[in-house]
Amino acid sequence: MKYSRVFINSLAYELAPEAISSNELEARLAPLYQKLRIPMGQLAALTGIQERRWWPSNHRLSDGAIAAAKKTIAETDIDINDIGAVVYTGVCRDQHEPATACRIAAELGVNNHTAIYDISNACLGVLTGILDVANRIELGQIKAGLVVSCESARHIVDITIDNMLENPTIQNFSQSLATLTGGSGAVAVLLTDDSLPLTNSRKHKLLGASHLSAPEHHDLCKWGLQEVGLKLHREFMRTNAVPLLKEGVALAYNTWQHFLTQQNWISENVDKVICHQVGSANQKQVLAALNIPAHKEFPTYQKLGNMGTVSLPVTAAIAHEQGFLSKGDKVSFLGIGSGLNCMMLGLEW
Repeated sequence: MKYSRVFINSLAYELAPEAISSNELEARLAPLYQKLRIPMGQLAALTGIQERRWWPSNHRLSDGAIAAAKKTIAETDIDINDIGAVVYTGVCRDQHEPATACRIAAELGVNNHTAIYDISNACLGVLTGILDVANRIELGQIKAGLVVSCESARHIVDITIDNMLENPTIQNFSQSLATLTGGSGAVAVLLTDDSLPLTNSRKHKLLGASHLSAPEHHDLCKWGLQEVGLKLHREFMRTNAVPLLKEGVALAYNTWQHFLTQQNWISENVDKVICHQVGSANQKQVLAALNIPAHKEFPTYQKLGNMGTVSLPVTAAIAHEQGFLSKGDKVSFLGIGSGLNCMMLGLEW
């Protein structure tokens, strides 16, 4: 996939207000740690994640996305009537139907010519939404589109801790560990064809993208509902971390080769990379497999954890704020999602 007239003009975000340390989660798991003789500090030692942020327990997901979207609109002063699509892309949603994007679009006041819908693609939701809107712009169907997302980890982590205490086995501990890395946040990404009179100066050109899949590994990471009694279901999340990392790195390597060939780049042409934020082991192995020096990547997982779909775009926004990403840089967005799917986007910053 290549693009000639698509630009990211704004990346706005909201961080959840409550900081939750790994030590706090381990304190709740003290009976399990004592039974299995696991020393305190293992969660941070194994993942590199010191803390993550959570929304209040009664937080509505669309509220986070609306707040991020309003920041984007305020930053650019875009005419709301120029937004041709509003796409919500979170793993977490307000409800099964209607699309979470509908309440967001209503609060923003878009007109009735705007396409409004949700996209689901695990942790690659925002990247998938960016390409979906980019395709509409490239085809000349719309001039601008808004991709939004909000993730919340509080509920699934609380349920997982209860389950770990009810079933204190090393296998359950191993399959639940990744869930404890979950953080919360929201993001909004505005894409345009560069023809609109925006008040900000940001203009990051989307050059192209690659996408490879390995659906034979669809069962390595699951988040859903399981039956626990007559007409009674409970949320669960299970991750087979070792095979997931192995197969994810292999898929990332193949996607990287495809991406470089398509862009007519070599690895040294890439100035900076922004990755999906999973943890230290994932970061180390993915960068090594792709032969990317660590100084070219900007990590945020240590303080924000894994925020699902919003991790990568929020990390890019913070990297921009802190001057890590500079005008003219060749930047790659690299993401791997459950399924498995891998997406890589190339931009001129």
